[in-house]
Amino acid sequence: MSASKLVKSPNAFRTISEVSDGIGIPQHVLRFWESKFSQIKPMKRGGGRRYYRPEDVEIIDAIRKLLHDDGYTIKGAQKLLREQGVKAVVQQTYAIQNSNQDEKLKKSIGVVLTNTEEISLNSIRDGLKAISDKLKNR
Repeated sequence: MSASKLVKSPNAFRTISEVSDGIGIPQHVLRFWESKFSQIKPMKRGGGRRYYRPEDVEIIDAIRKLLHDDGYTIKGAQKLLREQGVKAVVQQTYAIQNSNQDEKLKKSIGVVLTNTEEISLNSIRDGLKAISDKLKNR
């Protein structure tokens, strides 16, 4: 199989197994969530095979975060989605994830950029070397 077949476009539809593997939720849980959250609407083809749009995957990931990371119950997550709307919840989820990733990156570099005049090329090089060493040790 060629490498181009293994990597899908970000706009490509995903099967339930691809979504399950990507988000880390079992397939039977995704099917259950479809019955509890009307916002999850995969396209179904012959034989009932599900195809998830990128928007569906974002919603599922936001629901996963609400239920697993934030401690919401299903009823609580349903209420939040109903009151704030899907777009707001998804945007909030991705904004929090991005800010957490930014914080992790800042900590891994070990340099807080408070005043650019104080930063020398040596400290930047040392920070990049530390990141490189961490990546090699993975």
